[in-house]
Amino acid sequence: MGRGRERAYAYFLYPADRTLTETAHDRLQTIAANTDLGAGMAVAMKDLEIRGAGNLLGAEQSGHIEGVGFDLYIRMVGEAVADFRGEGGQERPAMTIDLPIDAHIPEAYIEHERLRLEAYRKMADAADGEALDAVAEELQDRYGNLPEPVENLLAVARLRCELRGTGITDVVAQGKLVRFSPVELPDSAALRVNRLYPGTLIKPAVRQILVPAPLTQRIGGKPVEGLPVLDWVREVVKATAVAPLG
Repeated sequence: MGRGRERAYAYFLYPADRTLTETAHDRLQTIAANTDLGAGMAVAMKDLEIRGAGNLLGAEQSGHIEGVGFDLYIRMVGEAVADFRGEGGQERPAMTIDLPIDAHIPEAYIEHERLRLEAYRKMADAADGEALDAVAEELQDRYGNLPEPVENLLAVARLRCELRGTGITDVVAQGKLVRFSPVELPDSAALRVNRLYPGTLIKPAVRQILVPAPLTQRIGGKPVEGLPVLDWVREVVKATAVAPLG
């Protein structure tokens, strides 16, 4: 233990004839890379990523943070703290967009775990296109030109903002179909969707429509990926003429 000017040291030893697990190696590497004063938060966040966030609403202490993502997790914690302090605003519905597009922040672009987490959180908190433009400008100013995966991530965030006004909370690829929900279609809109997207399944009981995923060409085409998928989603939503469901 350190005293006054005396610096404390910690030595981690393991048998030379045993191979470290990937988790153990990641933990040791994290500790070695974060030795500055106040770096404990970075170590804690890396440990959170390795072992999972646990049950936020119960007593269990194990879980899978990949199920919600760091951005949603941090927003949930922030909202819980704000509610506890009496500062909570109107709660936004949870939204899931799971489409074939490479959208993430590469480690090569933002190396530090905490800073990547901060960027994800700002995108998740953005309420409109102007806020996302400000995030993009800040990222470019701090880290340089945006790589394609980050551009894609911002595009997905913009689509999320647009969908909030329609009441749709889920746009999820399911094999050869894409699920939109909740959606309630009048008869005229149902006929229009079936005409524009043959093979669409409409499920009024669960307020879902399953639309065939877009292909590069109708016969023998490959699945459309990347930014064109987001434009296709906008076209489908426009065709449904969905009114906000609240």
